[in-house]
Amino acid sequence: MKQFPESLALEQALTIVRIHRQALAEALDDLQQRPLGIAQLQNLSKADRRLLDQFAYRYTRLQDDMGIKLMPAILRILQEDVARMSMLDRLNRLEQLGWLPSAEEWADLRRVRNEFAHDYPDTVAERFERLQLARAAAQRLLEILAHFEQQIQQRLPRASS
Repeated sequence: MKQFPESLALEQALTIVRIHRQALAEALDDLQQRPLGIAQLQNLSKADRRLLDQFAYRYTRLQDDMGIKLMPAILRILQEDVARMSMLDRLNRLEQLGWLPSAEEWADLRRVRNEFAHDYPDTVAERFERLQLARAAAQRLLEILAHFEQQIQQRLPRASS
């Protein structure tokens, strides 16, 4: 059976975000099992530094690939003119269509991610606080992806794999 380019693009986007989802979920599980408090953040072990790097990388990649690949693929299948839309327009349109719970929340998740991944606060207490915010935001990102997958199953059953 021949597939349309829009369906193939959606399948490819889903494959990519699912890889990042799995790795991010594993990093979150590992963080849950490790006692990374203020004292441990003061003197990170090599293993803990690698875990935090993995967490930050997968959080970043998942959110980026959802925004750059998955969301446009969904909008194209829904026959929206993605080429003329800014990222903010895409987010707002997905919210209007009931796919994205909140465009504003998406922007907040991105802000938290950027603060965690790119800023290095002066105090350990601030780093700990940002880690906690990032963990919660990453968990929420996973929930949003699950919502997208549910919507794909319900609204686009031939497009899901």
